[in-house]
Amino acid sequence: MDTQLKRGLLDVCVLAAIKSEDSYGYKIIKDMKPYIELSESTLYTILKRLETANMLTVRTAEHGGRLRKYYHITDLGIKRIEEFKNEWKELLSIYQFVSREDEANE
Repeated sequence: MDTQLKRGLLDVCVLAAIKSEDSYGYKIIKDMKPYIELSESTLYTILKRLETANMLTVRTAEHGGRLRKYYHITDLGIKRIEEFKNEWKELLSIYQFVSREDEANE
């Protein structure tokens, strides 16, 4: 898969994982696991990129005697999810166009 496309898809997946409630790294990975495998190093790179792009904010809170970073989606992050949904419709149309010959040959 194209690296840029995959990067964009993973960004949206992470945003979707925190859309309904603030979350932290381990929980994000756990919530995404049924759909996609994501390493910690990849996740934290994505989280930093999304923070820099103002699509999420970070707060630190104590949990079990340790500090934990919680991530919160911003309006810009929610907007990105909505944009992705519209882009996905276009990608689906392109896929249907590309695969139409396959269907005709079956």
